[in-house]
Amino acid sequence: MRSVCFLAILFVSSALLADDAVDVWPQLAPGETTKNKGELLPPRDKSPNPVQRVKNIRFPTLDVYPAQNPNGTGVLILPGGGFTYVVPNLEGSEGADWLNQHGVTAFVLRYRTKESVKQGEPMWQRPLQDAQRSLRLIRSRATEWKLDPKRVGVLGFSAGGQVASILHTAEETAAYKSVDEVDQQSCKPAFSLLVYPWRILDGDTKKLLTPIKVTTTTPPAFIVHTHDDGSTAVGAAMLYIAHKQNKVPAELHIYQNGGHGYGLRPRPNSVISSWPDRGTEWLRVRGLIGK
Repeated sequence: MRSVCFLAILFVSSALLADDAVDVWPQLAPGETTKNKGELLPPRDKSPNPVQRVKNIRFPTLDVYPAQNPNGTGVLILPGGGFTYVVPNLEGSEGADWLNQHGVTAFVLRYRTKESVKQGEPMWQRPLQDAQRSLRLIRSRATEWKLDPKRVGVLGFSAGGQVASILHTAEETAAYKSVDEVDQQSCKPAFSLLVYPWRILDGDTKKLLTPIKVTTTTPPAFIVHTHDDGSTAVGAAMLYIAHKQNKVPAELHIYQNGGHGYGLRPRPNSVISSWPDRGTEWLRVRGLIGK
């Protein structure tokens, strides 16, 4: 019954707009020539809560979802969309709703999509720049948002989970040149929740993608995947093993079924929608939310 009520609240509140939207970059984003914030694509179905898809994002923004009773923890959310578009509700505002209920202020990043990616440039590079800049921006305004700069983490889904996995292990190595005083802040997440991270396993080498390098100073991680996900849970398992080998706290959940792209929503004949309960427990154990 509790799960049903939670989902009802989730779907209603996810239809609401963010409290505020913040520009990630002071001028043009690195390598860009326009400030296009993207175009919303028509819905693919007639469901009451269709998945939103925004393409051609050249000027990234943060949708800000303040917690009603903030506890000092903040989370940057990176939605999925295969880098072709960003999904700001299914893998954005709905995650923010969940976090808000536990006193966590959330920030949904509408990162740049792949339209202007140059030949040989990794599709994750510009979203990574946007994510690193966002972490710095959030920390620079921590007092305004009632945050502890040392308790700002990331939640990544699918393609956003791939970016978040790279961000998770990038330490303080920024993927762009500093542009102002905001860039004096840390661009390293304090913790990461990685939900069905997309293709973090290299198809040729069968190892984690080259930029994903776990070390003893990598932050703690909570990882979710499903056994029947085509983007393969092997990458998630290897990422967990790398944490274990480096004695970094981590928790891995591989569900029997549920596929890919579920966000926080239920799937028929699957218990995959219980992962937020596990995530809540993990955040609580880590002292990031209250009882």
